[in-house]
Amino acid sequence: MKYRELLQEGERQLEAAGNPEAKVDAWYLLEFVTVLSRQEYFLQMEQAVDDATVESYRQALAKRMEHVPLQYITGFQEFMGLNFLVNPSVLIPRQDTETLVEQALSVIESGDTILDMCTGSGCILISLLKMKQDCRGVGVDISEKAIETARENARMNEVEATWLCSDMFTEVSGKYDVMVSNPPYIATSVIETLMPEVVQFEPYGALDGHEDGLFFYRRLVEQSGDYLTDRGYLLFEIGYDQGEAVADLMKQAGYKDVTVVKDYCENDRVVMGHL
Repeated sequence: MKYRELLQEGERQLEAAGNPEAKVDAWYLLEFVTVLSRQEYFLQMEQAVDDATVESYRQALAKRMEHVPLQYITGFQEFMGLNFLVNPSVLIPRQDTETLVEQALSVIESGDTILDMCTGSGCILISLLKMKQDCRGVGVDISEKAIETARENARMNEVEATWLCSDMFTEVSGKYDVMVSNPPYIATSVIETLMPEVVQFEPYGALDGHEDGLFFYRRLVEQSGDYLTDRGYLLFEIGYDQGEAVADLMKQAGYKDVTVVKDYCENDRVVMGHL
């Protein structure tokens, strides 16, 4: 079998399985298995593929046809121009979350301390510290496996940070200039309506925002003032329909200049304000 034929086989199988991104996913899986760049593929597309590679590709295809997310098969996801290890213990970093990083960068000053609550893969904090190298940061998550993944991502991206396994603020001490968080914010009743890739494979605890999706925002807003410096900033990622509700929570807690920021798809995505 030639490389071209193997890629075509992958496209056909993923299309038959109802994958809307069949051509894209078939290519990424081939790239992952063969370690060929697009240019190298075109130079070798008529050459024969060894049996071991064919088998590895078919195994990867089988996983994808079972709705295993592409990123959990390859083990990586790009975010803010950096590569991050991902696995079923952490949410897959999404482009929507880049809006939170960009807004945080707009308020972080030289020498600031940053607290990232519900850090998951660590992609938010690591991206911030990569771009603000004179700042210090702490990433917090209740999942020890998530903290292990974040710690490895920090090593891979050559970033120094402190990582805490903690139920919210339980193990957190000190005060911070900027607090960021992408907490679980999907209402429990909505989770089962999401794509199989999300429902079946991404960590439930990182999705479930309880009855109305606002459970963790309430907890974080209520306690955050004890861990922020004077005029310290609090920034959240939110669901597209949660801007007004989260902004109201922050205003009621005394936050000033509370602003709802849209992402590139014109959906409400970040709420931010300061003490």
